[in-house]
Amino acid sequence: MPLSHKVNKNKRGVEIIDLSQDDENAHRPTKISRNAKAPPLTNASSGQRFGQDTSFLPLSQSDSIRFSQLDDDDAAANDLIQSSQNLDDVDVTEYQLFDDMHTKIVGVRYYRGHATLGEHVVVAREPNNQYDPNAIRVLNVMGQQIGHIPRQIAAKLAKYMDERSLIIEGILTGVIGAYDCPMVLKLYGTGDPVRQEQLKKRMKADRLPLSKINALNLERKKQLIEAERARKRKEAERRAMALKGNGKSGPYAGSFGSLQTVDVADLEDLLDQSSSFDPRKMGQSAEKFGLKESDLANMPMVDTPPTMKTELLPYQRQGLAWMLEKEAPCLPTEESQNAVQLWKREGPRYRNVATNYAMSNEPPLASGGILADDMGLGKTIQIISLIMANSRPRSAQATTATLILSPVGVMSNWKGQIEAHVKAEHTPKILVYHGAGKKEAANLSQYDVVITSYGALVSEYTPNVKGPLSRAKGLYSVHWRRVVLDEGHTIRNPRSKGSLAACHLRADSRWTLTGTPIINSLKDLYSQVRFLRLSGGLDDLTMFNAVLIRPLNSGDPLGVSILQELMAAICLRRRKDMSFINLRLPPMKSHVLRIKFHSHEQEKYEMFQAEAKGMLDRYQTRDNETGGTGPTYTHLLEILLRMRQVCNHWALCKNRVDKLMSLLDQNKVIELTPENIKALQEILQLRIESQETCAVCLDNLEEPVITACGHAFDKSCIEQVIERQHKCPLCRADIKDTNNLVSPATELGEDTAVVEVDPNASSSKVDALLKILTAKGQAEGTKTVVFSQWTSFLHVIEPHLQHHGINFTRIDGKLNSTKRDQAINEFTNNPECTVLLASLNVCSVGLNLVAGNQVILCDSWWAPAIEDQAVDRVYRLGQTRDTTVWRLVMEGSIEDRVLAIQENKRLLSMTALSETENNKRKTKAKSANLADIEKLLG
Repeated sequence: MPLSHKVNKNKRGVEIIDLSQDDENAHRPTKISRNAKAPPLTNASSGQRFGQDTSFLPLSQSDSIRFSQLDDDDAAANDLIQSSQNLDDVDVTEYQLFDDMHTKIVGVRYYRGHATLGEHVVVAREPNNQYDPNAIRVLNVMGQQIGHIPRQIAAKLAKYMDERSLIIEGILTGVIGAYDCPMVLKLYGTGDPVRQEQLKKRMKADRLPLSKINALNLERKKQLIEAERARKRKEAERRAMALKGNGKSGPYAGSFGSLQTVDVADLEDLLDQSSSFDPRKMGQSAEKFGLKESDLANMPMVDTPPTMKTELLPYQRQGLAWMLEKEAPCLPTEESQNAVQLWKREGPRYRNVATNYAMSNEPPLASGGILADDMGLGKTIQIISLIMANSRPRSAQATTATLILSPVGVMSNWKGQIEAHVKAEHTPKILVYHGAGKKEAANLSQYDVVITSYGALVSEYTPNVKGPLSRAKGLYSVHWRRVVLDEGHTIRNPRSKGSLAACHLRADSRWTLTGTPIINSLKDLYSQVRFLRLSGGLDDLTMFNAVLIRPLNSGDPLGVSILQELMAAICLRRRKDMSFINLRLPPMKSHVLRIKFHSHEQEKYEMFQAEAKGMLDRYQTRDNETGGTGPTYTHLLEILLRMRQVCNHWALCKNRVDKLMSLLDQNKVIELTPENIKALQEILQLRIESQETCAVCLDNLEEPVITACGHAFDKSCIEQVIERQHKCPLCRADIKDTNNLVSPATELGEDTAVVEVDPNASSSKVDALLKILTAKGQAEGTKTVVFSQWTSFLHVIEPHLQHHGINFTRIDGKLNSTKRDQAINEFTNNPECTVLLASLNVCSVGLNLVAGNQVILCDSWWAPAIEDQAVDRVYRLGQTRDTTVWRLVMEGSIEDRVLAIQENKRLLSMTALSETENNKRKTKAKSANLADIEKLLG
């Protein structure tokens, strides 16, 4: 050490070295001896503190006390609801690679963080560094510091990182030397054209590289020119066809003014006009990675536990064998070529194939996994058999009790299923920890199975600022043998309180049951990985983005390979149509029936489309040219919704926002009078129907509410904000308490509109629906479930069914459970009742509709999983008839583009589950954001 260096000791007794001014030493790092305990570090993406406390099964080395060592209420708020200062709330799919920047890590001799060639590393700002406010540290995936970025490079990049205009990811391109280590920094910037140009100008002035984004924009410009030419050709052809047909538009054209009986069509003709579409068969022709159907069929099985009354089916016995193996995982040996939970043995070290992190100690393995079988294959009974077969704790501190988290509506079903499938003399001691069951909070460890709801768990989740989460009583007082998440996709938002609460339960093993582990994007899967406590770095969202989401979005085969290896390690997925499952379900066929607009409908649609394009242009320039005035994002959602609704029936379209938005513009916060509450509910309904996301957690509005300042949030998210700061996180308007929140007009957020429409006036889509229902050639006794996301459209359909003598019943969110059961009983048992009109929200969960053998989906939106769940209420175990599914789509409309977005989401999900044909295909997840609106409007 040079004599000029001053050596002092801090309060921990760790030497602090005052280094000279050479670039390598410019950041004055803390010198840590090999045996010294490192001080807490800081997470690269959020500034949260890492710690060494491991007393409650930490989420990861880097995540272990993110929520247990909090300094004050503000810090707690940051942990529970990630603020705008954290990178976690950035949609990484919208960021594009600007360029690679080759540099090095310096100061490596002062740190003990291990690193390997090709390893993904975390690049973290350190604004409070006393020697350099621009300091940028480099950490490995376990949170150990390797070194820092050279001073000159840090001076350029720090401001971009602080304002989050650039997301920076690092990969080591060489081995650590005596003084430095080569690395490449990947610079990602916004995909928004206007902000991108501004950012590029600044980066050019700072002499930062831009070659890759410039090349990408040039290629994109060429593609847009070609696409515009193709659109104009198609438009010309459409107009020529319209003129040729004398203004009549296709097979469903006709006059209006009286309720007409639709000409009876032949079913074969309708089938000829439709295109075949089966989402369950997409990509099944070549399962290149992961477990193929033949591998699944040949999986080992175990006997049904002797305590079970019900004999398991063969594939369920295979599922039990797989789960027993996953609860007792073993590290790979030197002889083994296979990875275990992405860890491979390479000589004396274990290397993670996703992040390339290597370690000489044995890495911790997760116990548990994801049971992602199709709906109706018996996930419940497989978990019950696991409980009966393996109750012995894995750790000394664990009990023998299993905790099951489920939606409130199915808690009693779990209890009933256990009692039905287990022999009476062996029935475990069960507690439903809800209502009166809460009195047993101090005695939970005395039960074999405890069943509770996600809401009950959240109500007990309050991070302990002084240490690990533990309680004298309640759910956090027990170290569980296992935790089971029924409908596990409930925790898909990683920042929701429910997700955090589940992750912090103490358990030997962890299981998720869901038929849809990926609903909207790969971020859904990240929540599952974190809950399972998979080691190696993927439990950190920043790293998950870097090694999985980005590569997959860019079509990198390595990203697809890692994703599928991950899913093969933690997830078991069987489908109903697999031959070895042998449920003996009859065939199901799906068809898309494309319908042409009537001429007057085409005019209305084009009017809305032109208005939408103009509004989008004004919205994008409002801040720069109009001082922030002009249309709001809510106006955009409104016009987009009207475009979708006119595809069903023009009577559904109405302007619901102008009056309220003008009120809000004048007053910012409106008084909650009955009239204003109704108007706010209209705005909230618009956001629900548009599948808008919560502004806090950036996930779907699971329990939507709206504030008096007109902003929609998920209830649990905004309640936490109000609890800590009593202000709207978007506009900073005062919110006194939760009594100032307005809930939807109905429990499930369905539209309550009373549609004023001439019952004699039909539409192209209504005519097509009636043609299917009255078609010649329908199988005898056919019963049809008609789904729509708008109950107002069900109002429109009813008089037409009555006119054609079609006996029907209906269920929607306004019916209580008794009336809903009555309607289903009528549809099931009355042979004269042939149609069930159903709200998509109501029928996506919890119903058995196998009495129907035909499904008609009247409208479509972003998340295909919701539609698939609704169809699965008809096509499931117990269905004995051939089943037909119709999707009604207006040709050349926004609905056609929605189907394309749905296909991308299906491809994403099937890529993860080893069901894709082309692993190089770009499977970019979409969400209802401004970029998608641009795509939808062409």
